[in-house]
Amino acid sequence: MSDFKSLGISAEFIKGLEELGIRKPTPVQSQSIPYLLERGHDFVAQAQTGTGKTAAFGLPLLSKIDRGKKQIQGLILAPTRELAKQIHKALFKFTKYADQRIFLEVAAGGDKIDVQVSRLQRPTHILVATPGRLYDLLKRKAVSLDHVQYLILDEADEMLSMGFKDQIRSAIEISVNRKATWLFSATFPRALDELIKFCMSPDPKTVKIDTRNVVNRNIDHRFAVCVKDDKTDFIDEFLHRQGSLRGLIFTRTRDGADILGKKLANRGHSVGVLQGDLTQLERDKVMRAFKKERSQFLVATDVAARGIDVEDLAFVVHHQLPEQIDYYTHRSGRTARAGKKGISLVLIDPREKKKLMQFSQALGIHFGPA
Repeated sequence: MSDFKSLGISAEFIKGLEELGIRKPTPVQSQSIPYLLERGHDFVAQAQTGTGKTAAFGLPLLSKIDRGKKQIQGLILAPTRELAKQIHKALFKFTKYADQRIFLEVAAGGDKIDVQVSRLQRPTHILVATPGRLYDLLKRKAVSLDHVQYLILDEADEMLSMGFKDQIRSAIEISVNRKATWLFSATFPRALDELIKFCMSPDPKTVKIDTRNVVNRNIDHRFAVCVKDDKTDFIDEFLHRQGSLRGLIFTRTRDGADILGKKLANRGHSVGVLQGDLTQLERDKVMRAFKKERSQFLVATDVAARGIDVEDLAFVVHHQLPEQIDYYTHRSGRTARAGKKGISLVLIDPREKKKLMQFSQALGIHFGPA
């Protein structure tokens, strides 16, 4: 069994990892870290959320920073404010016992740009940013990418689907002195292949994590057959049985999230709703209430839930099966974090039993009855 030392990670970072309870590398970490540390050339990895991507690119990047210089040497782009802040927080924790300080900054929409501009005047080794906010900072000439050695594109497919193609391309064009681009993505639409050709040398090192290795084995996968009109009653009863345990309920649509959230609130549940029509201010308010445990449950759509990182969630409920198998991994990966156990419960229409079997076979998991 490999450990982080055998992958080449130095003791100063291993101490920080161990304090976070991270001891055994995940498949994406085992397959990425040695190459990124030793070679560090252009790199593409297909891996879902919850597979340990942040450490896979973050640890090699931290190892390559020249701490004697004050300029930005690593630029990480992420699709959402939550994910950018989550990456920044993780890297900060990895560096807790670093021999010499590594300076990190995060720049995302929803925060005051003037505050970010002033912070970026301080020494900064690594900048984590959303494409939109980085673009705004570049227009203001408030940030320089002249010394960026490594550009990391995390959840690249999401960034493209959210309409950030031009902003990403401008960051690529401006960081002309970089040694390499490292790209992580769950799926590879044609537009992403074009982006890879645009920003990388031909035939970059590519790693694909088998979907069967992605699903957390501490999750208990269950299902219940339930017609549409009975789903709210079923979820209501399930939530009442949870006592003080906390969890997420996923819906496919924004309207579905709003309607279910209202119905559950009317039945006395402490519930927040996260969907794509919310302003950043509204979204922050919902997330703050959930993280501070002022609301016990959160109803969310798939895209709105990207980047959510809340500890100690005991369960995930799927109001419907997601459209894509990848999304099931994204969703269920919100529970059973840091070695804990969790439940992933899917409500299926009687006609969806065949589809559930497809999910089961593709992911190598067994769905037991709820």
